[in-house]
Amino acid sequence: MPTFQLFLSVFGVIFVAELPDKTALAALVLATRYRPAPVFVGAALALTVQSLVAVAAGEILALLPARPVHIGAGLLFLVFAVLMWRRKQEAEPEAARGATSAPTFLRATATVFSVVFLAEWGDLTQLGTATLAARYAQPVTVFCAATLALWSVTAIAVLIGHRAGKLLHPERVQKIAAVVFAVLGVLLTAGIL
Repeated sequence: MPTFQLFLSVFGVIFVAELPDKTALAALVLATRYRPAPVFVGAALALTVQSLVAVAAGEILALLPARPVHIGAGLLFLVFAVLMWRRKQEAEPEAARGATSAPTFLRATATVFSVVFLAEWGDLTQLGTATLAARYAQPVTVFCAATLALWSVTAIAVLIGHRAGKLLHPERVQKIAAVVFAVLGVLLTAGIL
């Protein structure tokens, strides 16, 4: 298959598969809590690393036991749900803290990276990327197309989440995010996702 055609095919498959995915939902929810830049950067870094892992592993990655990976990711989502539910709202608004505060950016980026990185293990898009890389033996093209597709969906999710976060009261957003994370955790642990 010609390189450009393969690129478009991989992009389309991964983009469509990622749209309803838990990783995109996690990015959307996190964007209601954090500023868009650290959410996108953290998610994009995690997805890039996961794409590298998928392409490097190829067929071998598909052999990993999906069930323990999903249980681990589900438990992580449950921990984040509890922490999010119990967290007290910060007294000063974000604008007063300074929108470019390095520790806040790094902390948010690290949190998002952790959630997305663990949620993506054994995911349909990761396994799809590995399978496509093994099938077509064009790892660079598959990596670039898959990563760009994942970043595109993440950007959409972050934009929607950021807008929703501005329209809703922060405490309500935090509680909704905790519930969404808890539901994702239960579904992952139960093997439904």
